[in-house]
Amino acid sequence: MALPPVPRLILLLRDRATLRGQEPITLSDLSEPSPDVVVAKYRQDDYLAGHPGVEDCWVVMEISDSTLGYDRSKKLSLYAESGVGHYWIFNLVNRQLEVYREPYEDSQGDYGYRQKLTYLPTETVELPLGDCVLELDGISP
Repeated sequence: MALPPVPRLILLLRDRATLRGQEPITLSDLSEPSPDVVVAKYRQDDYLAGHPGVEDCWVVMEISDSTLGYDRSKKLSLYAESGVGHYWIFNLVNRQLEVYREPYEDSQGDYGYRQKLTYLPTETVELPLGDCVLELDGISP
């Protein structure tokens, strides 16, 4: 499959947000993962002074095929524990988008998301920054 419709994201977001690809985000003093794609709040300096933090990230995205299990477990838990509000997995295996929202900690101290929504390639998904809708017809084998 080709990457998710990144060119569409660029056009859709323009000056409303910063689109980052495989660049670090700061989750804590000890954790700076490099997600495949991050939609971060627009900043004029383009984050040259420092990586975006959780409060700057509107959506953290992973593009998954062979890493699907890892992205659904380790990375999902890491992002939820850090308070990332919107975590998306472009699931190339099943040709769908998995959208996770509302991070939480369960009674055993494990982290996850209260909501999981699945979008098919024929659908659209709204980004959590207002009236931005992304068509998913770019998800193909």
